[in-house]
Amino acid sequence: MEVRTEDRTRRSRGRPRSDKAELIESELLEGALQEFLRHGYGSTSMSQIVKSLGISKTTLYSRYGSKAELFEAIISQQIKGLSVETVLHTGGAPLTLEEGLRAYAVRTLEVSFKGDLLQVNRLIYSESHRFPELGIAAAERTELGIRQIAEFIAECDVRDGISCRDPAGIAASFIFMLRGWYVSVMLTNEPVSPVAIKRFAGQVVRTLLASRAEW
Repeated sequence: MEVRTEDRTRRSRGRPRSDKAELIESELLEGALQEFLRHGYGSTSMSQIVKSLGISKTTLYSRYGSKAELFEAIISQQIKGLSVETVLHTGGAPLTLEEGLRAYAVRTLEVSFKGDLLQVNRLIYSESHRFPELGIAAAERTELGIRQIAEFIAECDVRDGISCRDPAGIAASFIFMLRGWYVSVMLTNEPVSPVAIKRFAGQVVRTLLASRAEW
């Protein structure tokens, strides 16, 4: 990871261009993430990250004042990479409520069982009892999902001529049904198939919509 600045003798003065700054930011977050995954949150220090990535303390602390801020930024970057919200708004014909909820559930579960995101979730669940900031970062990610689903429910209600008294409450129920199954499967360390994900997503959506008249 080439983000060291002090060793570049021909570096131009002034702030880096925005595209260069974004590249540095992305590389820094990816490098820090790997340190967290390799050593755990509690065993990883800011000084260790500086040393491992070959960057200056100024480069790191000018962006993130604490380890908690750094980890929160990593979570935010992962959220941006999920592109889950675009599932609800494809740019084509509007999805029905059932179609949108099913697509959202499948996409969320599929990406959450893969790669670094799965490892981050395991890290959060294993260390959040000692480091509350991990739980806070996870809760903020959950709140984003609830807002996205609540907005989609409201849009569908207008289109379908149906009134929902509490879109946020229904969205929270939906998200936490997905979360409960995900955590249960994740803690077994057993692989989960795309077929199983689609089957469970369908069950959740059918269960939720069965009571739509009472929303």
